Amino acid sequence: MPIESAVSRLAGGSLLADQAYQELKSAVLAGRLCPGDALSVPALATRLGISRSPVREAVQRLIHDGLATHEPHRGAVVARVDVADVRRLYVLREVMEGLAARLATERLDAARVAELRALLEEHERVVATGDDEESHTRMDMAYHRLIREVADNDHLTAALDTIQGKAHLALHSLWRSPEAQRLAVAEHRRIFEAMTSGDPQAAEEAAREHVRRLRIRLSQTVPQRVPAEGPASEAVARAPRAGSAG
Repeated sequence: MPIESAVSRLAGGSLLADQAYQELKSAVLAGRLCPGDALSVPALATRLGISRSPVREAVQRLIHDGLATHEPHRGAVVARVDVADVRRLYVLREVMEGLAARLATERLDAARVAELRALLEEHERVVATGDDEESHTRMDMAYHRLIREVADNDHLTAALDTIQGKAHLALHSLWRSPEAQRLAVAEHRRIFEAMTSGDPQAAEEAAREHVRRLRIRLSQTVPQRVPAEGPASEAVARAPRAGSAG
């Protein structure tokens, strides 16, 4: 997709690098900027209506998050998805999201319960009322991020932020299935119920089961084997776009 269609002009104001980062990150996670697309700082700066310096900082943050890479002779591009690597990431993410849910349950208070409930209920409304892939992706990530905030372990949060962002690059075909979205939000509800029951072990298992099921649905959506003659990202690009996730 052309940059002109992928990102929107910024309104201006302060913290331009943060604004540019959020706009570019949203475009990547929503699939408006696809794996392999060039992240030209001059072109992006023109489109966003800001100088190159904050755009350059934003692109570097995407690289740090694993959402972009630097390729020789091309510069920064949206990260290409390696299916086998994503499966390995999900094995690690399962353990870490489970730990985050366990730690969060031990620290949960009434205010945080209210925040989690409000986010979950809004997510349920979005999924129930239509096929809004971008809002679903944003709320899915926000829900897990809030659990990490409650867990209050900076090292765990930093590791999971990188893993989650990179893993979501492979989920565009999955999230186009309304059934997969409904399953995901139902699993979020089970995590919430386990956490608010005050049982850290149940919360850990609910979170781990959620990530296990995501991995299974992803495996059903993208090819199990990557052709030797082509990159893994091509396999993802050819994956079915709807109705294939169980």
